[in-house]
Amino acid sequence: MPEADFKYIIDTFFTLFSMVLIIFMVPGFAMLEAGLVRTKNVSSVLTVNTLIYAVASITFLLVGYSLAFGSWESTSMSIWAAFLFQMAFVGKTVNIMSGGVSERVKIIPLMIFTVVMAAVIYPLVVNISWGADMISGTFLDIHMYDLAGSTVIHSTGGWALLAAVLIIGPRKGRYKNGRIRVIPASNIPLVVLGAFLLWIGWFGFNGGSVGSIASVANADAVAKTIMNTNTAGLSGAIIAAIIMYARYRFLDITMILNGALGGLVAVTAGPDLYDMYIPILIGAVGGALVVFAVPMFDKLQLDDPVGALSVHLINGIWGTLAVGLFVEDVSLFAQLKGIVLIGIFVFVSAYAVIYSINKIVPFRASDDVQVEGLDVNEVGVEAYPEFKRAI
Repeated sequence: MPEADFKYIIDTFFTLFSMVLIIFMVPGFAMLEAGLVRTKNVSSVLTVNTLIYAVASITFLLVGYSLAFGSWESTSMSIWAAFLFQMAFVGKTVNIMSGGVSERVKIIPLMIFTVVMAAVIYPLVVNISWGADMISGTFLDIHMYDLAGSTVIHSTGGWALLAAVLIIGPRKGRYKNGRIRVIPASNIPLVVLGAFLLWIGWFGFNGGSVGSIASVANADAVAKTIMNTNTAGLSGAIIAAIIMYARYRFLDITMILNGALGGLVAVTAGPDLYDMYIPILIGAVGGALVVFAVPMFDKLQLDDPVGALSVHLINGIWGTLAVGLFVEDVSLFAQLKGIVLIGIFVFVSAYAVIYSINKIVPFRASDDVQVEGLDVNEVGVEAYPEFKRAI
């Protein structure tokens, strides 16, 4: 077999395998969110995550991929594998948003926004960072280094979530007379399962983004990338546990897991560039940022049931800056420029789209529906029909 054919086959298989790992993040988001919301909203959360994967993927197939990358061409692997790998990313931007507006968002307007995100907003972000670069030579020409999407995926989803939270508002009863009402998670085992599915999916997310495994050098790069990814997650979990115990004398498993996810988000921009020690620091800072950002957003009355703003937006920014801080050949200014330009574009466009859709089909469920639960009113199927629904 010619060497070129062998590399083509190996890289096609590697990309398809990475895509499958990334798709594990779909049930990961679903289980994490289902465990963190109340029992009366679990079926709604699961339906949202299922439809996001379906709607975002088919929209990206029909419209978004061409806008992002310009053409359907590939000489290093099957174009179908290349497409599927990129398709696996697109729904994550809306998964990040959907978790943060859980328990009060209606499904149909959210799906309308998903179409716009997958067809236009996300592809344009990809175009100026990873893709066809149709604006080369202009001020918007971004030279930011972001291997697997600390900014392109995670901060993009985070900025869209921030716009949504500002428009939709908090859950009924979450903030009362300036005080924060704690709404406990319904199923901690599901939260743990979801977080670890996300963690496993990250190995395809980051490792697959290296692009090739069909040489000794590339195989080493993929292995180092996955090792550094895992290291940052470990570090984020440990530092979150330490801070939580020091502050509250409790080892809160939900915060520990979000610390791990924060570390994973933070390392995503440059896991292929770091030595084996830098991800420990990056993940530790990421875990700490989650612990301090969650109460900060609550003080601002930005209701985020799953901590997505803290995990994805804050750590997407930190992770992208970290590449400029710790990698000699990467410009910190270029990293900052990419963060700012993408942040402004996504927030403004998402806010405008959500505001417009909201005028026609309101995103927010009524107070009565929130009290009864979205499962009854949105999907007609209760996840736990034998349980009394909590108000």
